[in-house]
Parts: sequence; structure tokens; C-alpha cells
Amino acid sequence: MERPGAGGINSNECENVSRKKKISEEFEANTVDFLVDMPFATVDIQDDCGITDEPQINSERSKEKERIKSDRVKKRKPKRKDYQPNYFLSIPITNKEIIKGIKSLQNTVIQQDKRLAQTMVRDGSFHITLLVMQLLNEDEVNIGIDALLELKPFIEELLQGKHLILPFQGIGTFGNQVGFVKLAEGDHVNSLSEIAKTANRTFQEKGIQAGESRSFKPHLTFMKLSKAQWLRKNGVKKIDPDLYEKFISQRFGEEKLYRIDLCSMEKKKQSNGYYHCESSTVIGKKPIGIQELINEALHRETMGLKSKVK
Repeated sequence: MERPGAGGINSNECENVSRKKKISEEFEANTVDFLVDMPFATVDIQDDCGITDEPQINSERSKEKERIKSDRVKKRKPKRKDYQPNYFLSIPITNKEIIKGIKSLQNTVIQQDKRLAQTMVRDGSFHITLLVMQLLNEDEVNIGIDALLELKPFIEELLQGKHLILPFQGIGTFGNQVGFVKLAEGDHVNSLSEIAKTANRTFQEKGIQAGESRSFKPHLTFMKLSKAQWLRKNGVKKIDPDLYEKFISQRFGEEKLYRIDLCSMEKKKQSNGYYHCESSTVIGKKPIGIQELINEALHRETMGLKSKVK
């Protein structure tokens, strides 16, 4: 058998290295697809895995306090390693101008590559994710509903009778796997971040495991490559920026915050494409526009008798 020269690699070794590299790339691609397919594409992995810089306190007194707190919420918190969000707080997008602009964007992308049609988010599903959480049973869903309703007075106090207007402008991506319309910069971002922070605290105080992004980045998703897994096998591994170049600085319109929904990631969506909604809370004065009133009426009807609206 012929020996390779010094520092050389024979054909079998080359084949093994190539195979290992291919397996590694496929594993990485599948992992990215799984993560970006959820409504919480930017959740910080450290938070989800329970990694923290805080020192562990092992005193008996602290353990007793934790036991009493756990008993008070009448539930056993799942281990952090088992934490998998299945519910989220959603701010629905109902402004027709925004929806029309996004559909125009989607059509422009599809015209350039028809294969991407299956990656588009339905217009009925457009939303901003405020917080993700894990609700394991009906009791925890009811606790989540109560927590959502408790947010209402805080938000209204924060806004001091004013409307929170959310303007959308420009396009961004998460790793060129998820395409989204950006929320324009401004004071409204700080207000929305404060609401998200308080929502996280409110749910956790009730014993609910809630995921928190270290750098809250509200966004409006319009496409996900993970919705069409077969594209990767056909060479489409990233969203080409040239596809949305003409929309890179476009103003899509403004959404007025008037409702926050507690939605399921897993239950069957409504007929209009929006997520299954367990409960809603209306912020400030109810919308007075005719179309907004129609949207609100349809929303309440599709929620069913089980839901609570306050």
C-alpha cells in the first residue's frame, strides 16, 4: 500500500473530512431553520437555556423562600432546560396601508423568484411579538390571561392618555433567513420596550416561564425561508438583498397600539390567517373608525366565548 508523503492526506482521509464538513453544515442549517420558524426568532439563547451571570445562592433560607413562592402560585415551574415557548403576546397589524405595502413587497420578491411564494407570511398573520412564554395547561393559560389583563392599567399610565404610534420603515433580516419590515427609530421604541419589560416581569411574577430578549427588537416578519425547507436543497440558502432593494427605505405606514393578544403558536389559526387567540386587552379608547370597528367585531367573534376581553 502506498504511503502518502510527509504532511500529505490520502484520498480516504479527504473523503472523511468532506463528509464531516457536509454533516456539520446540514446540522447547522437544520438548526437555523428550526429556530427561525417560530414567532420569536430573536429570543436570546442564553435566556432560554437559563445561562446567567448571577451567583447561585445555596442558603437554606433562600431555598425556603423559593418553596413558599412556588406554593403561592400553585404550580411547579418546569426546569429551564425544558423551557419551550408555545404562547406569545401579539400586537396585531391592522392598518390597511401597511398590509398593502407588505403585499406589494412580497409580490415583488415572488416575481423575481416564484419559488419564494411559499416563504411568505399571510397578511392576516402580520404582528409584532411582545413576549414569548410557556403555558403547559389550561390553568396556566388562565394565569396568563390574568397577567395580560393586569398589564392594561400600567400601559395606560405609561402612555398618559396618548396613543402609541408605531411607524414602519425599511427592510431587515435575521441571518438572511427571516425578512422583516423595520420599526422606525424614535421614542415609541422606548415606550414599547418598557411595555415588553413590564409584561415579562408580570408573567414571571405569576410563575409563568417567559422568554426575554436581551436586546428587544420589535419587527414585522413578511417571509421565512424555513416555511419552505425544500428550497435549501435547491440551492436557496439565503434571502438575496437584491430582491427587496427598492423597498429598503420605504415608509409602510403607522400602526396605532390599541390591542394586545395572548396567542398560541401551536393551535390552529383562525380563518383570516391570524393566530388562535386566548384573550385580548384593549389599550386606551377603543378604535372609532368604521373599518377598525369591523375588525374589532370580527376579532371578538372569532375568539369565541372562552376568551376574555377587557
